[in-house]
This record gives sequence, structure tokens and C-alpha cells, in this order.
Amino acid sequence: MNTQFHNFLKLSDGEQVFYTTNFKPGEVLKDVLIFNYGLVCSNHHWKYQIEYFDQKGYAILIHDYRAHYQSSGSHEIEKVTFKQLAYDLKELIDHLKLEDCVFLGHSMGVNVCLEYCKYFEKDIKKQILISGTMLPVHNIMMDTHLTGPLKPILNKIRNRFPSEFSIFWKYGGWTKLIQRAIHKGGFHPEMVSEEFIETYLMKISQLGHDLFFQLIDQMQEHDILAFVEQIKTQTLVVGGNQDKVIPNFLQKMLHEKLENSELYVMHEGSHVPQADFPKFINERIELFLK
Repeated sequence: MNTQFHNFLKLSDGEQVFYTTNFKPGEVLKDVLIFNYGLVCSNHHWKYQIEYFDQKGYAILIHDYRAHYQSSGSHEIEKVTFKQLAYDLKELIDHLKLEDCVFLGHSMGVNVCLEYCKYFEKDIKKQILISGTMLPVHNIMMDTHLTGPLKPILNKIRNRFPSEFSIFWKYGGWTKLIQRAIHKGGFHPEMVSEEFIETYLMKISQLGHDLFFQLIDQMQEHDILAFVEQIKTQTLVVGGNQDKVIPNFLQKMLHEKLENSELYVMHEGSHVPQADFPKFINERIELFLK
């Protein structure tokens, strides 16, 4: 962002969350865009949206969840739940005196947005939900029934070989084989640069595998399905018709469950359509905001 203000907020339980705005602290603002990233991801996934809307003059708030990057809390991974993340975000929004916020969530960030609606929907004016799911992720992710059985296998490996697993987690992303697999499986390989993938994997390596497994459990156990139909917030649901991580029918299902929603499916879009085709996604989001 052209102008940035960085700070930490000490939460009620003593942990600290790191956040960045493009507006001065103390300004009481409406319609602030609040970005929420996905599973062991970062605000790098919102790179093109943050740049675009900052240049357009929108007020922006980006933040790190607890136990992520510059925020504290990694010593108590079990506290990283969707409910806790929603309450952390509520403290941050109240601290900054923000009203009528606009939430943007990608992948797991959709779970964070929906959980926030569950408790504090009055704070949200509109929301944009990209490539998320309101259903448990086991046997859904990667559009295969194997993801359910795969998790306990990985757990056994990391419990039996903790040092080796940690080394692989930290440095495995630098191998060309892993980079190509992520590039082809999670993104549109012709539209997203290798440099973007390298930055993404570098960010992942900074977060421990314990956090990944904690959040996968949260996505599996998220009990939001019964509540979704009660959400009245105006919503734009976005998906890519070539999403190989979260099948596209889940976006259509979410749209059907959300009474006040619109659906936009990006042709040839992957799990990260906002990185594949930022121009089209940005224009569609801006149309929705206006």
C-alpha cells in the first residue's frame, strides 16, 4: 500500500495481533475492506486486490491471525479456533472504531468470515467469499475421498519422525517438484508466476506444521452449516470453475444457502482466482461494492 501504518493490538487474553492499515490510527471509518487469508497462507494471496483497492482510495485493514507471522500465540496452538479468530478480529475492529466493514475471505478465510457473522453480523455491511466451503473438508479437498484417510497417516509420520517432518515442512517447498505440484494443483499455471508460488511457499515454511493440522481440524469440525441460512449480509460468492482444491459446486451451494447473495464463477479460475485473473476479479468486486 502507498501509505502504511503498522501496529500491534494487545488482546484481552494477553496475546498480540499484528495489523496494517492505509489510514491513520484514530480515524473513525466506514466501509473498510478487511482481508482474511486462507489455511497457512498470508496476505500475499490478496496482493493484487490490496494494490488495486488501495490505489482506488479504499480504506484497508490487513492483519495476521494469532499464531501467524508477527502475531503471538504460537505457544498455544489449541487456542487457534475459528471462534477465537472471530473474537480477536472483533477486538481489533472495536479498537479501531470501524463501522459497516466489508469482509473479504479466501478459502479458510471464508470460515473466518462466516464465523464472525455468527456472532457479530451487525459489524459487516458486505462480504466477498472466495473458494471456501461450509462443509467439513475431509473427503472434499482436492475433489477426492482420500483426504480423510490421509490426515491420520501424516499424523503418524510426523509423530514418529518429528525432526525429519519439521525439516521437510520448512525446506520441502523449495524443491522444484513441490513447487510445480502446488503451481499446477492450486493455481492457473499460465496466469500465476513462479515467483508468486515461491513467495507463497516461503511464507508457509514460516508457519509450523502443528498450526496446519490444528486449522485442518477446525475446518473439519466447523459447525457453520446450520447457521448459514440465518446470515442476511449482502454477499458475493466467488469461485473458479477449475478449482482443484475446493470443488466448485460448494460455491453454488453456499450461494443457495445465503439468501442475500450473488454468485460469480471465474472461467478457467483455480482455487485462487484473485491471483489468476486479478483484473476481472477486482472489477467484479468493485461492481459489487458500488
